[in-house]
Amino acid sequence: MAKEDLKEFVKLEDLKIYRLSLELSEIVWEIYKNLERDIKWTIGKQFLESIDSIGANIAEGYGRFHYLDSIKFYYNARGSLWESKHWVTLMLKRKIVSQENYDTIASKLEKLGIKLNNFITSVKKKTGNK
Repeated sequence: MAKEDLKEFVKLEDLKIYRLSLELSEIVWEIYKNLERDIKWTIGKQFLESIDSIGANIAEGYGRFHYLDSIKFYYNARGSLWESKHWVTLMLKRKIVSQENYDTIASKLEKLGIKLNNFITSVKKKTGNK
């Protein structure tokens, strides 16, 4: 690999979207750990899995060789992000999470959604598709 190619390589852990997804996973894990047992195994589990799926799909997409293959996983991450918005809204309405926790998570999801869309657009440009 040429030296100039090494400059362009960014580690997964250095991607802002990945780091933000990990932050969200940690916040939701702390909430999940303290849920009552019946809530933990119903809505809590689905919420945790949808949040964790965002980062997992970003990681899997980043590890793919072809840009078009990667984009498929980034779209999956975006789908999980929207699912997470659903669950956190439902949990607020059912008074499972506080308004403060909701605001923190919703804000981070919004920020991540924008960054993820921008990331997908930049990867698409590398394929020649818009």
